[in-house]
Amino acid sequence: MKKIVSLTLALLLIVAMIAGCRAEPAVKTIVNVGAIQGPTGIGMAHLMEADKNGTAANEYEFTVSSVPSDVGNLLASGNLDIAAVPTNLAAALYQKTQGKVQLLAVNTLGVLYMLDNGNGIDSIEDLKGKTIYSTGEGANPEYILRYVLNKNGLDPDKDVTIEFLAENTELVAKMVSGDITLAMVPEPNVSSITAQNKEVTVALSMNTEWEKVAEAGSKLMMGCVAVRKEFLETNKTAVDAFLAEYKSSIEKTADVDTTATLCESYGIIPKAALAKKAIPNCQLTFVSGADMKAQIAGYYQVLFDSNPKSIGGKLPDDAFYYVG
Repeated sequence: MKKIVSLTLALLLIVAMIAGCRAEPAVKTIVNVGAIQGPTGIGMAHLMEADKNGTAANEYEFTVSSVPSDVGNLLASGNLDIAAVPTNLAAALYQKTQGKVQLLAVNTLGVLYMLDNGNGIDSIEDLKGKTIYSTGEGANPEYILRYVLNKNGLDPDKDVTIEFLAENTELVAKMVSGDITLAMVPEPNVSSITAQNKEVTVALSMNTEWEKVAEAGSKLMMGCVAVRKEFLETNKTAVDAFLAEYKSSIEKTADVDTTATLCESYGIIPKAALAKKAIPNCQLTFVSGADMKAQIAGYYQVLFDSNPKSIGGKLPDDAFYYVG
């Protein structure tokens, strides 16, 4: 009898120990993530909410900034592990850090639109002889505009006049007031302008115009998420979990109302009403692995041909791409 009692107690103790082990919460990996206000950051909104609710696979610490270079510097210096940045910046950081930054996934296609107020613009050819205002001199917007103009038989230095402004806030103000009547503008500024000045119309999508003339199936891929190689090598499971959650977060942006509210809550877009109008035009996507590598190669070639410095001086090699 004593043996039976002892055996029973031992079994009960083992069961209790197993139950206790199962009840012990899994330790989550802390991941420092950076995002940029505007389209590049929108896909992060639902992941931010999951993290706040404690349902995310990792424990995320988010930093949201309005300045892409600041986010890039934090990634390069090791203060961030993963960051949503412009695709040209990711390539430049790869060169600057001697390969210590890798591309994880593309999150945003073309978010630039040609806005018109009374110029009768229906095609790229209609831009001949016009003055086009824009931001982004020496960055993605300039190279995209020049490429599309060239491919449509227009010399950017002779057939049009391109005037660059320093800030999108100035571009918005001048377009709203009517001081300028033709501009290439990114979302969510497009939605802000058209809401305030009903005379302004969206004449052209630069994403559509790119696809009309692009070679070798290249896509206009303007936003991405990049990772520190050292963090990836020591936390591959956590990074793969992030990618799965991030893809899901981007897919949930189809619920525009909820996404818009979250964008305001997390400082990605200042007002939910503006976000609601802009999100459908932000070309959010999730492309990773071999597909990402194949589709972005042509875009990097265009940037390199326009200005090698825009992507760090040379085309990124295969080691730049994380393919799983």
